[in-house]
Amino acid sequence: MKFIFNGRFQGYNRKHFQNDLVSGLIVGIVAIPLGMAFAIASGVKPEYGLYTTIVAGIIISLLGGSKFQIGGPTGAFIPILFAIVMQYGYEDLLIAGFLAGVILLFMGLFKFGGVIKYIPRPVTIGFTTGIAVTIFTGQIANFLGLSNLQKHQDFLSNMKELGLHISTINIYSILTAVICLVFILLTPKFFPKVPGSLVGILVSTIAATIFYPDKVATIGSTYGSIPNSMPNIHFPALSIEHIQSLIKPAFVIAMLGGIESLLSAVVADGMSGTRHNSNRELIGQGIANMITPLFGGIPATGAIARTATNIKSGAKSPLSGIIHGLIVLLVLFLFAPFASNIPLASMAPILMVVAWNMSERKVFAHVLKTRTAESIVLLITFILTIFTDLTTAVEVGLVLSGIVFVVHMSNLLITKKVLPDPADKNKKVSAHIVNEQNNCPQMSIYTVEGALFFGVATMFEKSIMDEMKYKPKLLILKMGNVSYLDSTGESNLSSVIKHFRMHGGMIIISEIQDQPRRMLRKTKLDEYIGMEHFFKNTGDALSFALTKLDHAQCIGCKQFAFHECDDLSSENIQQLAD
Repeated sequence: MKFIFNGRFQGYNRKHFQNDLVSGLIVGIVAIPLGMAFAIASGVKPEYGLYTTIVAGIIISLLGGSKFQIGGPTGAFIPILFAIVMQYGYEDLLIAGFLAGVILLFMGLFKFGGVIKYIPRPVTIGFTTGIAVTIFTGQIANFLGLSNLQKHQDFLSNMKELGLHISTINIYSILTAVICLVFILLTPKFFPKVPGSLVGILVSTIAATIFYPDKVATIGSTYGSIPNSMPNIHFPALSIEHIQSLIKPAFVIAMLGGIESLLSAVVADGMSGTRHNSNRELIGQGIANMITPLFGGIPATGAIARTATNIKSGAKSPLSGIIHGLIVLLVLFLFAPFASNIPLASMAPILMVVAWNMSERKVFAHVLKTRTAESIVLLITFILTIFTDLTTAVEVGLVLSGIVFVVHMSNLLITKKVLPDPADKNKKVSAHIVNEQNNCPQMSIYTVEGALFFGVATMFEKSIMDEMKYKPKLLILKMGNVSYLDSTGESNLSSVIKHFRMHGGMIIISEIQDQPRRMLRKTKLDEYIGMEHFFKNTGDALSFALTKLDHAQCIGCKQFAFHECDDLSSENIQQLAD
């Protein structure tokens, strides 16, 4: 109980309950047509969307990490769920949903909530816009009232079906869809607090029933009547074979559900001034998706639009989300038989508007206009989402993003040979001072800037190893601007150091940051270098290095790379005279 109520109902009072009651009622009414529409678009019966809204909605509000999160079926899942239903069937969809819940639960328990947010924005925008296109085009048939179409998994085959059956257009379906669409668009302008989708469905259904009955396909004529009760708990037939075949789609559901729910929670934080717990949110989402399939429900996640509506309606606590689920349950008990009369053409505009709103078209266009490598990642992810599947799109998008990141970071690595600048009051080192007439033959100083990781480690090693041709006795590495050192970078650095030591040279490290220092400590490379060879500033490192020079070699040297060279040369001349 402490897990449920911890800090989320602090200072709760009667006024807060009234606000939660109103917001829960509004969001519940909004969720009813969406729940049915999402289920139908996913290839399952409309009541399964209502079951999901009820069960998942209540559990996510009870156990999730956001005070205002509204959970349920969402448009983002439609292409994935439809593909699973087409390939495996409804029963296996329940198993995939259950497995996705298990994955989400463990992701939360192992604190992966903060990891999901690092998925590159071009990838999320690309597949979200691709999903929106898939949803929108998937509703064209119902909008036009086309008949005898066969459903396919791939986009091109479905578009071909539209072309082959365009002659079966039903003018009554178009009229019904247009009526619904008009009310969806106009209701928010004149009555902002009234759900436009509900008004559109009611008006278009009444119009179809009164003026042209039996002229359009309805939920009842296509899927049968909607029962006015919850189903009995049913445990899917889980087996090793099922797990092996469904683990991949389950993982996709889990990842998309995690991204969607945490994104929705972030939106809720921005609107309400609160702060969600990302790991707890994943745990709540996981438990909800494990229990919902037992009632025949499809996978669920945080719904951004309904969560925003919840906050705008004055919600004060997770109780509003619980009430929203109970409202849908009450409507199911009282009005389910009437829902069977809803035309499929009335559902199409709802999903088309959802697709339009989720498309993030402005952000998509903005990223494309930048004409960068990220634009290519965005476009490829978008195209693959439409023409292949979400799994392939995300995998390719992440790989491409990784390559782009490595290339960018590689370009940021700078390894320069430097010397103290006599013109600088603080005698800071600078690269432009180094030339053929000003270059100490016994000592080399290199400044390293950027992350020293697998993508650049070889390049770093080569640039330093080229210096070995001159065989300096001392090598100072100024690493103050190396923010990160991975195991590959450490290995290449170790190779440089060991090669240098093997030829009798000495390595001195200056200004090294905490993370690279810890890495050297873990691998004991710092012990090999010598603890006394680490300095907080380059000036001290240089002073130490000057004491290790072969002063006899300084005689006759005309480089004068350091201001101490005059003294060293004079001392050696005096010693020679003595």
